[in-house]
Amino acid sequence: MATPLTGLNGGGGGVAVLTNPVNKVDSSANGGGGFGRSLSESPILIFSFFHKAIRNELDALHRLAMAFATGNCSDIQPLFQRYRFLRSMYSHHSNAEDEVIFPALDMRVKNVAQTYSLEHQGESDLFDHLFELLNSSIHNDESFPKELASCTGALQTSVSQHMAKEEEQVFPLLLEKFSLEEQASLVWRFLCSIPVNMMTEFLPWLSSSISPDESQDLQKCLSKIVPEEKLLQKVIFTWMEGRSSANTVENCLDHSQVRCSPNPLTHQNGKIKCACESTATGKRKYSGSSIDVSDTMRTHPIDEILLWHNAIKKELNEIAAQSRKIQLSGDFTNLSAFNERLQFIAEVCIFHSIAEDKVIFPAVDGKFSFYQEHAEEESQFNEFRSLIESIQSEEATSSSETEFYSTLCSHADHILEMIQRHFHNEEVQVLPLARKHFSFKRQRELLYQSLCMMPLKLIERVLPWLIRSLTEDEAQMFLKNMQLAAPAIDSALVTLFCGWACKARKDGLCLSSSVSGCCPAQRFTDIEENTVQSSCTSASALSGRVCSVLAESDGTQQRSVKRNISEVHKNEDVSKTSEIESIQKQCCSARSCCVPALGVNKNNLGLGSLSTTKSLRSLSFTASAPSLNSSLFIWETDNSSCDVGSTERPIDTIFKFHKAIRKDLEYLDIESGKLCDGDETIIRQFSGRFRLLWGLYRAHSNAEDDIVFPALESKEALHNVSHSYTLDHKQEEKLFEDISCVLSELSVLHENMQMTHMSVDLSENDFGISDANDNIKEYNELATKLQGMCKSIRVTLDQHIFREELELWPLFGKHFTVEEQDKIVGRIIGTTGAEVLQSMLPWVTSALTQDEQSKMMDTWKQATKNTMFNEWLNECLKETPVSTSQTEASERSTSQRGGDYQENLNLNEQMFKPGWKDIFRMNQNELESEIRKVYRDSTLDPRRKAYLVQNLMTSRWIAAQQKLPKALSGESSKQIEGCSPSFRDPEKEIFGCEHYKRNCKLRAACCGKLFTCRFCHDNASDHSMDRKATLEMMCMQCLTIQPVGPICMSPSCNGLTMAKYYCNICKFFDDERNVYHCPFCNICRVGQGLGIDYIHCMKCNCCLGIKSASHKCLEKGLEMNCPICCDDLFTSSATVRALPCGHYMHSSCFQAYTCSHYTCPICSKSLGDMAVYFGMLDALLAAEELPEEYRDRYQDILCHDCDRKGTSRFHWLYHKCGSCGSYNTRVIKSEATNSSCL
Repeated sequence: MATPLTGLNGGGGGVAVLTNPVNKVDSSANGGGGFGRSLSESPILIFSFFHKAIRNELDALHRLAMAFATGNCSDIQPLFQRYRFLRSMYSHHSNAEDEVIFPALDMRVKNVAQTYSLEHQGESDLFDHLFELLNSSIHNDESFPKELASCTGALQTSVSQHMAKEEEQVFPLLLEKFSLEEQASLVWRFLCSIPVNMMTEFLPWLSSSISPDESQDLQKCLSKIVPEEKLLQKVIFTWMEGRSSANTVENCLDHSQVRCSPNPLTHQNGKIKCACESTATGKRKYSGSSIDVSDTMRTHPIDEILLWHNAIKKELNEIAAQSRKIQLSGDFTNLSAFNERLQFIAEVCIFHSIAEDKVIFPAVDGKFSFYQEHAEEESQFNEFRSLIESIQSEEATSSSETEFYSTLCSHADHILEMIQRHFHNEEVQVLPLARKHFSFKRQRELLYQSLCMMPLKLIERVLPWLIRSLTEDEAQMFLKNMQLAAPAIDSALVTLFCGWACKARKDGLCLSSSVSGCCPAQRFTDIEENTVQSSCTSASALSGRVCSVLAESDGTQQRSVKRNISEVHKNEDVSKTSEIESIQKQCCSARSCCVPALGVNKNNLGLGSLSTTKSLRSLSFTASAPSLNSSLFIWETDNSSCDVGSTERPIDTIFKFHKAIRKDLEYLDIESGKLCDGDETIIRQFSGRFRLLWGLYRAHSNAEDDIVFPALESKEALHNVSHSYTLDHKQEEKLFEDISCVLSELSVLHENMQMTHMSVDLSENDFGISDANDNIKEYNELATKLQGMCKSIRVTLDQHIFREELELWPLFGKHFTVEEQDKIVGRIIGTTGAEVLQSMLPWVTSALTQDEQSKMMDTWKQATKNTMFNEWLNECLKETPVSTSQTEASERSTSQRGGDYQENLNLNEQMFKPGWKDIFRMNQNELESEIRKVYRDSTLDPRRKAYLVQNLMTSRWIAAQQKLPKALSGESSKQIEGCSPSFRDPEKEIFGCEHYKRNCKLRAACCGKLFTCRFCHDNASDHSMDRKATLEMMCMQCLTIQPVGPICMSPSCNGLTMAKYYCNICKFFDDERNVYHCPFCNICRVGQGLGIDYIHCMKCNCCLGIKSASHKCLEKGLEMNCPICCDDLFTSSATVRALPCGHYMHSSCFQAYTCSHYTCPICSKSLGDMAVYFGMLDALLAAEELPEEYRDRYQDILCHDCDRKGTSRFHWLYHKCGSCGSYNTRVIKSEATNSSCL
């Protein structure tokens, strides 16, 4: 496949992409800088170049998709090829990160890497969805181009945001926690974890995606990252330069058939020479006959697949035997080595299967596939590995051991049986076709391409393992076929492969047989060692026909990986031809030569010796079969296995908002496709729904950032777990802002289109028609862009919510008690204003089932049980309480409020209900007689009896009050008392009173008179005004009495507002101050609002300043009178001061009281730090001398500050507590002598 490198012109449109993430690494500055560092200083910043190349490719893809969607491009094939290329590149990039970078980071910084691995999974799902769309049969559908552009935009947004977060969070941690040498080692491991066939495409693509200066910096950086071995440097920089079209090994992902180089390879006549041997030109040439050994022996190269099958089956047989040995011995001590061996063969099987699926089977028959069998084998290996890790992580009990033994053996036998059956089917069905239809040359090419599907680090271990299982002749033929199949440009790579393969031989003998009695596990451990101690002679090791790559020339047992970190490697000063020539000549010399090891299996970073690959098959992301890279996903498996829905927890309420968010996101995604029609109603409804979602999602995100995430971070085991989600919220806010801007542009353009349409109808000229067409085209492009942005934000938020529920939600059940969760929920609700709650509650409940609604409201009622929330909810939503579990608490709360109590009583029909007419006819004796009848009625509930008696005793006054409005109803407005304007500032004619500035008067429901406010009413009357019962008001501009409301309904006033602030519940107006209605106090208070400058404490049931959030709670502490002036503190408009003990009093009362007192008038505790005062008393008593008859006397005291009892020396006034040193004490026993003072 030709690598897509060229840019695109034309196209258009846009997508919601985070173009300027906060503090991201800018790869264009200082050669990959950011953080004030360059690539030469920080090798890890090479990833910024990777990100830049990916961004460029995504941008080009999106421009192509937009051009296709708007009709500017009709050919989808180039787009399809680029999608495949990017998917392949990005998936291997992500897998290498999950396999190398994130486990290393997780060893030093916990709770960071997990989230990014989950994001990789989400991005893989996006690619899958995109290819489902591309492979679907709706290409001729009108909606297909726009859907393709939307999905491409969503992919671009998701990947770009992910990379921006990595640059903001992960890169700085890598720079901080790893030295330069460790960074270079990580990048080298990263490169060695990418399959060879992808590296040949990846590095040239990367180099061409950046500027020439950056490309030069990249090469200098790579020269430091790659170990200082000429052969390794040659391999990497050969890939960097790229391949010509004549000898490119085609990427089989992009073609149904695998094609290879047409260049003929010349062969040696009569014997097979060393793989490293070369001519002066540095290219391998084979003179003589073109007939190779395979041709003469009639051995098909494709039969090497049988060698792989036999080696795998042999290894699996040994694993099965070892599992039975473990069962018999009960010895778990060697499980780690057993697990590593299992992971190794699992990796071999997986990559062997991938090679068959991507190379062999498509070449034989495009419809022929063993994909399901391969996927099932991978799943079985995952389950086997999970079983071993579970027994390693937990202490095996006697009951679990037996089960483990049997399960272990059955798994091993099942895998062996399954793979043997699968291999047999392949050998019977596939190999005969390959032998029949392919030449020997073609067969070799397929095998070489299959080998290149593995990464370098696996090939280094697999080749010795494979060669060790072959006979001498089979090993000769394997190496010879590999040499013949490889293109000439792969000379260095083939030299490396041959050298690694010969590590299995030493003096012609199998390495594993050199140690008598060596067990299979030990042999498995031996091939993991990062040594080049194995050597073989050039002639006799393989019957004098295969030259092996030998051990260290200096005779040392282990070669350390060296890198040129301090000095830039000048690659251009060294002749590349002479490099490979000298290496090859050395290999074929009489003395031993060295072939370098990669050095990626050394445990210098705290990683395991085996870093296994992630699933490359896009298997379902399940807890039962997690990916092989278990170092990151053990925690994930534990979390996902936790059934979050098994028990209802308070914190579940917060996550129920996710359901409503998903519902609205789906609405925006679907309805955005209808905006192209230009329907004004749809645009208006879409805009309103979007604004509502934006506001509520912002409130939800703020609650998480300010309350939920800090609560998680406060737990020592959960540090850093939420940082990634905070970055998500910033990026998502930017997406909402971008959509808002485009939506505003669309609305304005729609209005212009309507105006243009009207003018065209009137004028009917060509210029008007042209403008209208331009507007329509621009509108369609803008609507298409908006549709893509809505798809992007839906995908982004869906993935964000999914990761939160998978990773964070289970943590609350593990680390937080129910009480702590209740406190978190109460804190969140307490920072949510009444207006937000009024919009939020119907929005959330509409997305929930009836059962979910009840559970959510029960949780809210429990969190707000000390408040008036239920009362506010009934008044606001005009409905009865949702939950019956809180009936008792609701009745208590309501009874405290007074008059509503009678409405909660379910009086039966037999109860006496005298009318007002009857009561007025009763004299005092008759009334008392009726009261006695009620007392004697034993069938009545005591509460109902008390209610009836109270009403009978006050019936005359109640009747008089009920008759009063009827008498006043016939009066005109001029006859009503107070029907005239009042002024707050008579000179400036500003309406209001001494208490409030407003443009209306309220008509009191109790007496029918007009007053500017309730305080004016109370000052002039002998009773109090119930402001919530107010139904009418008078506009002081037109003097018209009308229903209470925010504006005057009289036409003459033209919608005059009664005040800047109006509360429909409290019937309160204020045109001067910032006022908010607290839904938990259920009254209006001065301030900007909950979550802004106030919060509501659910335990104290009072609004506190944001800065006073940490205080000593006292249940319903504000629902009392001031202990000094006896005014109600809860409804007081004066400033209230919280005392250290938790009680409250007015600030003015506090100032006056503390002039002569220092103790709380309620609980007698000290009102502050009295250390200075108590020190003065110490000095006073020390200077004072008691009369002799009192010196030996002691008194029993009780300390009010520490609540402890003790004894103190006799004194008439002052008694010091022996426990806390306070003088805030009282005497509880006066007479005591000869006692020791405590």
